[in-house]
Amino acid sequence: MYKFTTINENETQRLAKQIGEKLMPNDVLTLDGDLGAGKTTFTKGLAEGLAVKRTVNSPTYTIVKEYKGRIPLYHMDVYRLEDSEEDIGFDDYFNGEGVTVIEWSQYILEFLPEERLQINIEKIDEERREIKVTPHSDHLNELCKELKL
Repeated sequence: MYKFTTINENETQRLAKQIGEKLMPNDVLTLDGDLGAGKTTFTKGLAEGLAVKRTVNSPTYTIVKEYKGRIPLYHMDVYRLEDSEEDIGFDDYFNGEGVTVIEWSQYILEFLPEERLQINIEKIDEERREIKVTPHSDHLNELCKELKL
C-alpha cells in the first residue's frame, strides 16, 4: 500500500492525474471514502490524465457516465446499488476498451475483478486528505512506484 497526504483539492487532482497518465485499457480503480471525502475530485484528476475534455461530475443518478479521452473513462457511482444484487453489465466495462472508476465499490464487491487499483480517501479536515493506494496487480504496482507529490 502507498499512502499520500494531500493538502488541498489541487494536490489531490495532481496525484490522480499522474495515475491517469499511466493507466491502460481494462484498468479498474475503486474509490472509497465517506461522503465529501473527494472521490469525484480525484476522478476529475484521473480524467485530466486521460486527456478527457468534458467536465466530470458524479454519475449518482445515472450510475455510469462515459467520457472520451486518450482511452475511454467509465465513471461509476454504485451507491444506489447498495443491497442490490443487480449486475448492470460490469464485465462489459471491466473488459472493455477503457478505464473503469467505481465510487462506493464496497456495494459491488462480488462483481469486482481481482486485478484493480484500490483507492481509499479519508478526510482529515476541510482541505487535507489521506489517500491510500493499494495495487492488486504487477502493472498497477509499477505505476504506483512512480507516484510523487
